[in-house]
Amino acid sequence: MLKTSGIREKVDVCVVGAGHAGCEAALACARLGLETVIFTVSVDSIALMPCNPNIGGSSKGYLVRELDALGGEMGKNIDKTFIQSKMLNVSKGPAVHSLRAQADKAEYSRAMRKVLENQDHLTIKQAEICELLWEENTDSDDNATKKIVGVKTFTGAIYECRAVVLCTGTYLNARCLCGEAITHTGPNGLMAATHLTASLEEMGIEMRRFKTGTPARMDRRSIDFSKMEEQFGDERVVPFSFSTNPEDVQIDQVSCYLTYTNERTHEIIRANLDRSPIYAGIIEGTGPRYCPSIEDKVVKFAEKERHQVFMEPEGLHTNEMYVGGMSSSLPEDVQLAMYRTVPGLEHCKIVRNAYAIEYDCINPKQLYPTLRFKDVKGLYSGGQLNGSSGYEEAAVQGFMAGVNAAMFLLSREQIILDRSEAYIGVLIDDLVTKENNEPYRMMTSRAEYRLLLRQDNADLRLTKIGHDIGLIDNERYKKLLDKEKMIDAEVERMKKTTVGARAEVQELLARYESTALQSGTTLAELLKRPELSYEIIGKIDKDRQELPEDVKEQVNIELKYEGYIKRQLRQVEQYKKLENKKIPDDIDYDDVYSLRKEAVQKLKELRPASVGQASRISGVSPADISVLLIYLGK
Repeated sequence: MLKTSGIREKVDVCVVGAGHAGCEAALACARLGLETVIFTVSVDSIALMPCNPNIGGSSKGYLVRELDALGGEMGKNIDKTFIQSKMLNVSKGPAVHSLRAQADKAEYSRAMRKVLENQDHLTIKQAEICELLWEENTDSDDNATKKIVGVKTFTGAIYECRAVVLCTGTYLNARCLCGEAITHTGPNGLMAATHLTASLEEMGIEMRRFKTGTPARMDRRSIDFSKMEEQFGDERVVPFSFSTNPEDVQIDQVSCYLTYTNERTHEIIRANLDRSPIYAGIIEGTGPRYCPSIEDKVVKFAEKERHQVFMEPEGLHTNEMYVGGMSSSLPEDVQLAMYRTVPGLEHCKIVRNAYAIEYDCINPKQLYPTLRFKDVKGLYSGGQLNGSSGYEEAAVQGFMAGVNAAMFLLSREQIILDRSEAYIGVLIDDLVTKENNEPYRMMTSRAEYRLLLRQDNADLRLTKIGHDIGLIDNERYKKLLDKEKMIDAEVERMKKTTVGARAEVQELLARYESTALQSGTTLAELLKRPELSYEIIGKIDKDRQELPEDVKEQVNIELKYEGYIKRQLRQVEQYKKLENKKIPDDIDYDDVYSLRKEAVQKLKELRPASVGQASRISGVSPADISVLLIYLGK
């Protein structure tokens, strides 16, 4: 037990950690008028990007868009600090389009820090939180046995509060491994947080050990880009934030480069596997399946002759290049040898070695879908501490944890996004409901209703919720309502506007190899043809008014995919029936006759909030759900 320093302050919320989760949590609380302190081991590491220099990407871009629609900051910040932007999967349908932007790492961190420093009700404090302060919970309205009353720093200062949001990232008892060399630090050589785990365990919180990794950084001057394929950004950049003026993001972009490993690379790796901490048994933690090290790729995908390597600039004011696709924990000498077999890297100089990092995290099944600990009133958790990976996954969890901490203090209803409303809902539900024995990464395939949960309509889905929370102002909300009216009016007009088989129409159809008309039809029906689009049909649409680009995009998608969208909406209706069937907090599963023993065990452990959540628990069968429904229907 640490001694107190005599310093004692009283605030509303304490946020522990100032990475992507912590920043969003603290901003949400402060913007809702709560006195908030955000603690970090280093003020210079606010919104640090210790691994890849980008925001978004496949499925992750959806999270950023959703976060922005709710009132988060990440989308705005990357719009201010990106150096290249690209919409991925544009050759496929809109359900998988995803925005990705290369960031200037230093500028991203600086810009986010500036936002935090100038936010009312928010104080930044460089200090390590070592202990959570709690009391027995005597409130009859909550099943938790404990409640938060404050935090204590390493120097002994006490901050009294009723809510804490843990966003510790990869810092808890962290150690970095580069071959046989092990350093007990957080990412980028920053100080690890070595005391808080013990406090959490004393509170009865179950901890885990996970691992992730990062590749080397190269000196740009030592790379021969002529042997690589240049990768350009989009000609017309789409911003992440719905509030960003698209004209403001049309900038000169920086190129990335693509190269590949080869058999010689793989030979060096295979010959030195005994020196890899991963394969030598030195690493205790479980690593991410969907972001494997180059050692894992070579071992697990032995049939592959080569693997992609992306050379990505870390910023405009540095020569450091990120070697995407080649994270490693091999010793320094092996790293240099393997990297130098890659075309263009024959004479590379390593600025920062690749390394693996191990850290403590929690079993997220201890959390409600609100991201509050079930047994601790006032304690919330977000980001990599919850067993996820990625900046974007962290940011949305931090935001939701911060919002719900604020809702608790303001005596307002907790906010839960379900799987039919947002990718954020899918992510959180997966974490708190399903077995996650490795760092969780968001993927489009995890969402059942992805045609509805597109990145282009995140504002239409979630801005109202952000406004209800109090994080979207009236002006932005009014713009959304105007946009909705324009979309609805244009969809209705196209459904009512008919065109005949006149020469002009037939010529247009022939030009795009579309079947000629035998009789009149509506513009909406024409638009459903795969080869036609809203833009193309405009040539025969005499009454069309000029509309904003985002409105035209929604009209095109809504009409073209109308049948599929209606089908998915019917599926959502069925899903909602189970989701809206709430399970009482005080239910005794031992009293539910005919439930299998495994189901009783799992239901007791997870205590799902609804029958829908219960149905997604591993070990709970459809038959168990039927039994549960009968019991609840009594």
